[in-house]
Amino acid sequence: MFFKPPSEDLIELQGEYFFPIIGLSILIACVASYTALAMNERAQKNSFFHQKFWLVLASIAMGFGIWSMHFVGMSAFSLPIGMHYDRFLTIASILPAMIASFLAFYIANRPHKVFWLYLVAGVVMGLGISVMHYVGMAAMKMDAIFVYDSWLFIASVIIAIIVSFVALFIFSALQRYMENRFIKLMTAIIMGLAVSSMHYTGMMAISFYVSPDHAYTSTTAHEVKLSFLIISVTVGMAILLSVLLLSTLVDRYVKFRTNYYDTLTGLPNRRQFEKQLTNVAGRQTLAIWHLHDMEKVNRENGYHFGDEVLQHIAELMNGSKPVQADLFRIEGNRFAFLAKGAEHEVSFHTAMEKIAQTLRQPFVSQDKEIILPAVCAWLPASQQNETSNIYSNVLAVLNSPSLQYKFDIILYDPAIHTYTFEREIASDIERAMMEDELYLVYQPKVNGKTYEVMGVETLLRWQHPVYGMLSPAVFIPILEQNNRMLDVTDWIIERTCRQLAEWGNEGQTVGQVAINIPGQYITSSRLLKVLKRAVADYKLEPQQLELEITETSFVKTIEEAIRAVGVFRQEGFSVALDDFGTGVSSLSYLKRIPISTLKIDKSFVDEVPASAKDSSIIQAIIALGSSLDLSIVFEGVETEEQSQFLASTCKQPIIQGYYFAKPMIASELIEWGQRFKQR
Repeated sequence: MFFKPPSEDLIELQGEYFFPIIGLSILIACVASYTALAMNERAQKNSFFHQKFWLVLASIAMGFGIWSMHFVGMSAFSLPIGMHYDRFLTIASILPAMIASFLAFYIANRPHKVFWLYLVAGVVMGLGISVMHYVGMAAMKMDAIFVYDSWLFIASVIIAIIVSFVALFIFSALQRYMENRFIKLMTAIIMGLAVSSMHYTGMMAISFYVSPDHAYTSTTAHEVKLSFLIISVTVGMAILLSVLLLSTLVDRYVKFRTNYYDTLTGLPNRRQFEKQLTNVAGRQTLAIWHLHDMEKVNRENGYHFGDEVLQHIAELMNGSKPVQADLFRIEGNRFAFLAKGAEHEVSFHTAMEKIAQTLRQPFVSQDKEIILPAVCAWLPASQQNETSNIYSNVLAVLNSPSLQYKFDIILYDPAIHTYTFEREIASDIERAMMEDELYLVYQPKVNGKTYEVMGVETLLRWQHPVYGMLSPAVFIPILEQNNRMLDVTDWIIERTCRQLAEWGNEGQTVGQVAINIPGQYITSSRLLKVLKRAVADYKLEPQQLELEITETSFVKTIEEAIRAVGVFRQEGFSVALDDFGTGVSSLSYLKRIPISTLKIDKSFVDEVPASAKDSSIIQAIIALGSSLDLSIVFEGVETEEQSQFLASTCKQPIIQGYYFAKPMIASELIEWGQRFKQR
């Protein structure tokens, strides 16, 4: 008797709705939809977990929300008859909603979207909601006969499909904006209304009948059961959503640990070390332990054994670490201790001596006795003239040709170490350019609102045959002091233009490519000649290049720099003022400098939006740049909170930093770009 009209001797029952519970059911559907969208958003980003993991969580949230909304909505409807639920059908009814949600999200996330895909996704989602509803209705066992109005039954299914289609279409079309909480909330409300509208249309389609002699029951017991059901479903929903939201926090934590911590030892890594080295104000004491012959240990005993040795040494150093110091693993065979201030230098040196004494003693791993030669280079805060050179100075000790690995603790001596290391680096640069020890990496710049890749910045790297990967913070100042950066800049310009031409021949586009120009090179007529020749040789347009010039260089030679930049702009090159905010004395000249872009220094971005002062400074710079009609690039953006703040504060924010991508070689950049477009 599913659609068959009842016999005339039956009496139709009229139920009542309790509207606060109706509101609760709609709220549950909207909250579940919002959580599902949040899970799906995680699937679009680089994550420790696989994309399908987040899609499964999204479908669980959406399916459980549909299921909870149905039974809470049923609880809002009361009849004077006995009723209970079939446990098997009640539990089974959740599966269609979860499966349909997964398929709908999977289809909506396909990289190549066409109209019929949205239609299929809407049909799948709508049918899933409908099947869940009517299986849930079949789970009701009561002392009554219920039949459906065929037209309203069909209408409820059509409504579910149409509203699901509209919600998924909006979701897919606005997917790039889903980090905006307002847009995500509006989409969730539409999806929640899709579920609710289907349910209550389906309820309109049903009629309940009993025989004339039916004994009516009190609704008190029914209300008690319904209250228990409402509380159970609501509490269960809250627990599930909490678990799902917790998984997002876990993913962010895992991502943070992956970026900033060494996976083998669990210690902060080089990236965290460099961040603390540059961001902490004041002088710091630095010591670096270099373990010798690690390659020999790996070669003779295997890498698993070598890993155990490193873990043992990491535990040893961590156990002897000075209280005021932080320990980092900055390279495969190097550990660094970094402490702020000069008041604990004696205890710091004592701790290093204790580590040296312990390392001199053999230790056993896998029944093998090991003594690993090592040396420690250190520079106390009290003996520093320039805080910016602390790392390069300690590195100079470790790179000294006369260094011996006899567990000594060697104090940096500028008369011995600096000249030798700097002279070697300066003399090696010619060979490095010829033998491709130098190479370029590219870091994308992304529009924070539209997620369009606006361009890339070219960055220099040096894989030295003796010293390994040299940090630009180490070798660039040395090259500048020895007047070698002009030749290196010419090399960078030529290689960048060559790469742009190769990308063009392959049909690849990366947007405008930025090149850093040394301050002393700005006013040289040689620079313009090199640029024009490279552009002509590789058949490029000047607009494809942007010259990044630091603000401090303008401060030193402001009048000449303004004239030089004007010439570059006349030739068609864009010019960006890099590290804006670090040379505030040039602020009065800003209106005279014919630049096209402001690059906000990372130091202003690090603490937003948590720091009200930094946030206010950022807003002031944005207002200044906008009034001058300049593009604004934010450097060093590393968190979602920073990205969202900048996107909400700036009209067209261009974001550069690890939040979107690290610097990559050319092939990695193209692969990243293809994945980024799909997501």
